[in-house]
Amino acid sequence: MVIGIDASRAFLKRRTGIEEYSYQVISALRGPLGDTDVVLYIRSDQSVSFDLPKRWRVRKLRAPRFWTQIRLSFEMLFHPPDVLFVPAHTVPLIHPARTIVTVHGLEYEVFPNGYSLWERLYMRFSIRFSTRVAKRVIAVSENTRRDLVHLYGIPTEKISVVYEGISENVKRNAPDAGSRPDETGAGSRHPYLLFIGRLEERKNIARIIEAFGMLKEKYGIPHELMLVGKPGYGYEKISGKIRETRYGIREMGYVSEEEKFALLKNADVFLFPTLYEGFGLPVLEAQTAGVPVVTSDRSSLPEIGGEGALYADPSSTADIAEKTWKLLSSKDLRDDIMEKGRGNVRRFGWDRCADSIAALLRG
Repeated sequence: MVIGIDASRAFLKRRTGIEEYSYQVISALRGPLGDTDVVLYIRSDQSVSFDLPKRWRVRKLRAPRFWTQIRLSFEMLFHPPDVLFVPAHTVPLIHPARTIVTVHGLEYEVFPNGYSLWERLYMRFSIRFSTRVAKRVIAVSENTRRDLVHLYGIPTEKISVVYEGISENVKRNAPDAGSRPDETGAGSRHPYLLFIGRLEERKNIARIIEAFGMLKEKYGIPHELMLVGKPGYGYEKISGKIRETRYGIREMGYVSEEEKFALLKNADVFLFPTLYEGFGLPVLEAQTAGVPVVTSDRSSLPEIGGEGALYADPSSTADIAEKTWKLLSSKDLRDDIMEKGRGNVRRFGWDRCADSIAALLRG
């Protein structure tokens, strides 16, 4: 058996959600598929950043545009593997009968205002097509599975729910239970609240800023608000909101993994009350780092966060502010949420994720 993997998203220089998933899954698959013939398809200007098993090889495909739908399709036409795994939800037009695809969420259907018309149309076409032609669909949460069934009519028996994992780097850098680092992150002279993710409308940044203002005005908290991530759709409104506030908000932009871990470990509260998430990996990263979390009571977030977070109505600025204040004002509640968060993270691991995916690929 030869297993092909679309690895084009895994080896980008700056990885965010889906890219990080692709990288971690492929890296972890070296264990269960170490004795299997595997071909990694990457772009001609990319390189693999970890050692490969002896039976694995890399196929570099050159294409200035439409790499997936034209170049990878040609490869599938003339040199098809027995099974193709697509970890980033876009199946090429030409593909083996046994193709398995991961879908990370249908945010664009549930929250269309957070995307441009082009983005909505492209994702609707590509993911509808992918889920219909694939032999098997991997959903990263039960919430995503339900959306695929209800919105796209995908048979539930065709879908396997396989949770994402949590980076070993995060686990290794996590503080001991009950301890907090003395230094502040990224040179901050003040305690801070932290958000990590793309700065876009779907992430509910405007209400996070408003809730921060409420906490300043009502309780006089000494904190800064740190926003970590690249600008996304609707950033102009967010930028205007930041300029309007008189309180301390710092935009950090894209940060390295090391900087991200330092920021997480030193935050007083991690804020992630987004409007929709297919999975919500930042919640697990924060729990691993020992940071109390305020997140949304919608989509997959209660499923992923478990008992290790406080849940707010993402449409209510006041509720976001009050849940945050509860964590800031009660050490007992903070300690309880942090302990439950660490326990919750034990449910997730990339090795466990890879074992489940390998079983599907071999089956």
